[in-house]
Amino acid sequence: SIPVIASVASDESGQSLNVNADIAAGEIAASLGAEKLILMTDVPGVLKDKDDVGTLYKELDIQTTRGLITEEIIAGGMIPKVQCCVRSIAQGVQAAHIIDGRQPHSLLQEILTDEGVGTMITEAH
Repeated sequence: SIPVIASVASDESGQSLNVNADIAAGEIAASLGAEKLILMTDVPGVLKDKDDVGTLYKELDIQTTRGLITEEIIAGGMIPKVQCCVRSIAQGVQAAHIIDGRQPHSLLQEILTDEGVGTMITEAH
């Protein structure tokens, strides 16, 4: 079975708070000792040029990923996604994948093929 978890928390007064779903997923994956973390989003993965799908990074390691953030190649909403991937890997997850959930069968293609369809982040190449 696949768990579905709402990323909502509450403060001391009971006020509902939205928690970044990517961060929650990364922490849950690490705490469960998951082999993989897969984030489905509305972009193909990490792109060198956000407007050119032909610039998809198929594989990245933690060091390169951090460098791309520093160089502002990874920016905006992609930053928390890759940061949670890096954090989950640092906590024992073997690989984190960012894939386009709009693409039919993207999950199967990423997991079951050598080519994949998104970006895979690992500790080192």
